[in-house]
Amino acid sequence: MAEKEESEATGEETELKKELQRVVKMILEEDGYGIKITIEAMRILSRLAELMLKKHLGLGMDDTVLLEKFKCPLSGEIMGDPVVLASGQTYDRPHIQKWLKEGNLTCPLLKQVLSHSILTPNCLVRELISHWCKKSGIALPKSYQDIDGETMTEVDRMHLNSLLEKMSSSLSDQKEAAKELRRLTKTTPSYRASFCVFTKAISRLLSPLSETKVESDPDLQEDLITTVLNLSIHDNNKKPVAENPVVIPLLTESLKFGTIETRRNAAAALFTLSALDSNKFVIGNSGALAPLLQLLCEGHPLAMKDAASAIFNLCLVYENKAKFNEIGAVKVTLQKIKDGILVDELLSILALLSAHHKAIDELGDLDTLHCLLQIIRDSSSDGTKENCVAILYNVCLNDLTLLMVIRAEEIEKHTLAELADTGTKRARRKASGIIEKIHKAFPTMHTT
Repeated sequence: MAEKEESEATGEETELKKELQRVVKMILEEDGYGIKITIEAMRILSRLAELMLKKHLGLGMDDTVLLEKFKCPLSGEIMGDPVVLASGQTYDRPHIQKWLKEGNLTCPLLKQVLSHSILTPNCLVRELISHWCKKSGIALPKSYQDIDGETMTEVDRMHLNSLLEKMSSSLSDQKEAAKELRRLTKTTPSYRASFCVFTKAISRLLSPLSETKVESDPDLQEDLITTVLNLSIHDNNKKPVAENPVVIPLLTESLKFGTIETRRNAAAALFTLSALDSNKFVIGNSGALAPLLQLLCEGHPLAMKDAASAIFNLCLVYENKAKFNEIGAVKVTLQKIKDGILVDELLSILALLSAHHKAIDELGDLDTLHCLLQIIRDSSSDGTKENCVAILYNVCLNDLTLLMVIRAEEIEKHTLAELADTGTKRARRKASGIIEKIHKAFPTMHTT
């Protein structure tokens, strides 16, 4: 029976792979393949994943044998949150944590001394248990049911508190705890949701960086700054994290110093925190704007993108537009655009900056004007075209010299006329506004 099931599964897998090859070929070779083909590819991949899972489960394996594999060696119960100990053995998190907290330094099964006490989630076993429970009609263990929620068990609370306590211990303890906090706040929503409930949790977390130069231990700095980024993802954390007096200054310093990953994640944390309007003012009134702009200047593609995202969010506040203009943001973004770097993202920033009167003079040169018109003609992105024409509208509307240049180009290439017909609603409005202004300024001249 087991051999028949395995043979049928192998045959289905072969047919699915052939079907997937056909669908992928259509996606790669046909521009208008449509949403139905995409959905079909997703269906095939999903079914292949199910078959792979069955292979891991073991087709034909006796349910009694399988059940024993899913039980924690310490509790004898199905594991709700399986984790791997340093020995390589898997246990249920609450029970192995209790074992370790009682002062045991060995693996319960193998009796060998542990090299460290870090617990790593066993994602495969967790997935297998979930699949087996559903297939067998058995309720998932409670701790497993809560794993994707925001409920933290008492054992988890004790573990989190112990990690925070290590931040005032030796450097080796700090580094071990920081790495674990980085992992937990990335993978477990309950740790993100409950973190700020702990007394002075943020200050305790960052105390190693507050008491010395942030770059004194680059690895520790990277783990702690990344933990701040992970925490900032949770909406309820954005306000307390940003308003903690040590956070923004440390993120600012980390924009300048540390590994490239640290600098990227510091920028990403500022971007995430700036989703809250009140935080836009907090960050804008700190010293973070200039280091963000400097990170955008430096040329590392991933870091530049994170910096650009943060700058865009911050520029949604008028006061921050003025500050970015004062420190040379227009010149930096414009040069990157002309160099063909992050054009779409930086045009979004430039469109915001151009709404401030201080940006007009810097944008009002012929080279910039021709560059923007060329992008409108060449780009396939409606958003990019919209941002270009928005900048032109802000810069040219009261400048007869620039309007005359646009008029001459419009007679030859009809760039704005075409955009006024085919662009987004905002792009059509801005393009029509410029054309109308040209007609009023030069009534005896026509652009078409």
